[in-house]
Amino acid sequence: MGQTTPAPDPPSATDQGATRDLKAIQQKGAQAAVTIPRSYAVVIGIATYKNLPASAQLEFPNRDAEDIYAALISPEGGQFPAENVHKLINDRATVANIRHEIEEWLPSVTKENDRVLIYFAGHGFVSSGKGYLAPYDVDIHNVANSAYPMDSLGAVIGGKIKGKWKVLITDACHSGAITPEADRKQVNQTLLDVQKSLFSLTASRDREQSFESEKWGGGHGIFTYYVVKGLEGEADTNGDGVVDADELGEYVHTNVRLATDARQNPTSERGSFDPNMVLAYNATRVKANLPPPQYGNLIVEANMDNTEVWIDGRSAGIVNKDKPLRLPGITPGAHTIKGIHLGYEPDGPREEQVYPGQDTTVTIRMLIARRASRAAVDEFDKGIEFYNKGFEENYKKAADHFERAIQIDPKYSQAYLYLGRVENALFEDQKALTALKKAIEIDPDYMEARSGYAAALLDAGDLDESIRQLNVVTRREPDRGTAWYLLSQAYARKGDFPDGKTSALTAIKLTPKNAEAHFWLAECLRQLKEPTEAMQEYNSYLLLSNFDTGKAGQLNYYVAGYLLGMGRKKRAAQTDIWKELRGQANLGLCDSEYMEKQLDPAIRDCNVALTYLPNDLFTNYRLGVLYSEKFNQQQSLGLLAAAKTHFDAAIAANPDANEADRARKYVKNIDGVLAQVK
Repeated sequence: MGQTTPAPDPPSATDQGATRDLKAIQQKGAQAAVTIPRSYAVVIGIATYKNLPASAQLEFPNRDAEDIYAALISPEGGQFPAENVHKLINDRATVANIRHEIEEWLPSVTKENDRVLIYFAGHGFVSSGKGYLAPYDVDIHNVANSAYPMDSLGAVIGGKIKGKWKVLITDACHSGAITPEADRKQVNQTLLDVQKSLFSLTASRDREQSFESEKWGGGHGIFTYYVVKGLEGEADTNGDGVVDADELGEYVHTNVRLATDARQNPTSERGSFDPNMVLAYNATRVKANLPPPQYGNLIVEANMDNTEVWIDGRSAGIVNKDKPLRLPGITPGAHTIKGIHLGYEPDGPREEQVYPGQDTTVTIRMLIARRASRAAVDEFDKGIEFYNKGFEENYKKAADHFERAIQIDPKYSQAYLYLGRVENALFEDQKALTALKKAIEIDPDYMEARSGYAAALLDAGDLDESIRQLNVVTRREPDRGTAWYLLSQAYARKGDFPDGKTSALTAIKLTPKNAEAHFWLAECLRQLKEPTEAMQEYNSYLLLSNFDTGKAGQLNYYVAGYLLGMGRKKRAAQTDIWKELRGQANLGLCDSEYMEKQLDPAIRDCNVALTYLPNDLFTNYRLGVLYSEKFNQQQSLGLLAAAKTHFDAAIAANPDANEADRARKYVKNIDGVLAQVK
């Protein structure tokens, strides 16, 4: 588990970004490298509005935003660091939060050589000839004061936000009002700076509406559907692996116009941005130069509900037997198509030809149920018996049985999942990752295995890949509470506390008694300077986790997915993780109370934390500060002596830590005061 730090000293966003300067990727067979600058993005999607009637609510902007987010953080897409992409979905997308992210956060973290993207999906309004984006709390009777002006958005991204590549993508009714045709020349002068390289791609002209429908990839705004497809590589018309601004703009405009019979016409600013602007890069798509394609459409049918469709090795959506999946905008030529369904042999991969300007219908048939042999099932069941007993020796026996089951049936994905779980409990982290990854390779839609793999990635410290895996799970199975809890932990450990808070709240809504979800919510609230709410959640965690760790079954609690992914583990016993979490929770309470200037409760809870974590640097440091402040109130020398004891302990815990440096200064001052005592 990542070490809890006192809230007054979190790493700044600028410090976090400084570790991710430039990432150069060498194209296969190319002479030059593709350079991806440090990148930041704000992604906003609003389907449900607080003050609008039911008839004005939307269906898909939240899903649009989630898919844009996934495309941006994908290593085969935008390649944005996950922690540098902030999401505001539905009730988080208030006008205040939108202003904060765009007008405060982005200007505070961006630098001149960065890549910056802002995406919005939701309602747009035109009022008194002026365009607005509608936040979650918009008041249609007072649009001017409750919505976000489109010209302000353009002005901020064009001037206040730094960066050499800036991208503004809006999927909203009347989104073209960002650059209204009536005074385009004047707007260009104020919003577009050639040297700042602003690329603006909007869903429609200023007098048009933007459409959404379940026809587009199972449910999207048509504009965003093609933006996502373009970023995934379909817009790469010259086959160099790069999707640049011109390619994306042309791809989206062409396909949206065709699909709506010219009723919706995306607009983009051409000539004002750097032609070398890289929006996405996928080295696997590099190929010989080909003439620009005319796009075709895939219509996928299936004989079974909840069948996942893969195209060219990438998940393209879910198809049901009574509802074909329509996938427009596919590059003509041969594509590999595969259908997968948990518990069945895949249909494919097989090649299907997509023809320019035509529909190609593909039928997926899931026919052969995958059943493990009786001998493999027997071994698996024996493994489960030992697994359920808990403790190290039983886990070793369980692992032996799971391995025998796999030897008998190499496609036994469930055996791989449980083997990964016990290997993780036995501290064989690499073996655990290998087994869990194999379970996913056998059954890519095995969301339980994918969630377990993400948890093991958390233990290994690979937070970015864990977030990518968990985003797949939560989008496919939004009711899987454990995945949301793990996602909250991943975001919190990355320092993305707003997304961590949202994920933890979702986890708690789905699984109210998941103690660790309350813990990570508390951590995020504390770092977001919401100490009162944080204290409530820490207390909820302590209450829900107050069980007898000496009883059998404690290890099962760990491997069942709750304490999975806590990172730092001690080989002595899994209960050490439980003790560490309770110590961190009491430290969090102490730190929150300190923020509220409740010194006596804070001292009490920090001392409780020390019973679990006697040598913890931050707990000792905070106690030293607390006793020092109590001395300032009461002038009792005993309080100074106590403060010095804890500062000395903080220094001994890690002499190189920033807190240790501050502790030395405190000790010097304390020694000076004590020296004056006769």
